Amino acid sequence: MSQPILDKLKAAIIERDEDVAVEAAKEAAEAKIDVLVAIENGLAAGMAEISELFDEGEVFVPELVQSARVFEAAVAVLTEGLSAEDKAKSTRGKILLHTVEGDIHNIGKNLVGTMLVASGFEVIDMGVNVPVSQVVETAQKEKVDIIAGSALLTTTMPRMREIVELLTELGVRDQFMCMFGGAPVVDDWALEFADGYAETASGAVKVALELMEKKRA
Repeated sequence: MSQPILDKLKAAIIERDEDVAVEAAKEAAEAKIDVLVAIENGLAAGMAEISELFDEGEVFVPELVQSARVFEAAVAVLTEGLSAEDKAKSTRGKILLHTVEGDIHNIGKNLVGTMLVASGFEVIDMGVNVPVSQVVETAQKEKVDIIAGSALLTTTMPRMREIVELLTELGVRDQFMCMFGGAPVVDDWALEFADGYAETASGAVKVALELMEKKRA
């Protein structure tokens, strides 16, 4: 039965035990458990619980980061030997993450990135103050599924709309899901032009999963 191994993977994430996670990942490989099943029903299930504890103030950023590292270590074992194409299929999606042009704040962005990686997404973090044209160019070059941007300054929020406008102008809007967030951003405004909005880091993961379901439908 695979459930005990999946439970072990989940517990290793919650308890932030890399040795146990690696051991369970090897057991999953030996038992020929599908990589996606091991990630979704084992590792990601553990991260979902950690996310809830984080939202409730029961765990904090250091614990979150440690769980993310355990997650990555286990995934490395699960995907060892897979081709680049198969590794790509084992992720929940490819996301381009950035802080918009004119804004150099990165704490929220970094937390979102940690949560996304720990939830099975491949994340390309472009950093802060990223020009609109560079965001769109990189999204096309890397063939990402989702463009995600954050802002802390009200004056930089229009850059988010400009990203979507440039995608539309180039005729590639339908190739990407776009989601945005940040302290001054509100859902009513963002959803006028974007596909998703998230108020929290854990919320960003939920929105990203929903957007991937729509994209793959």
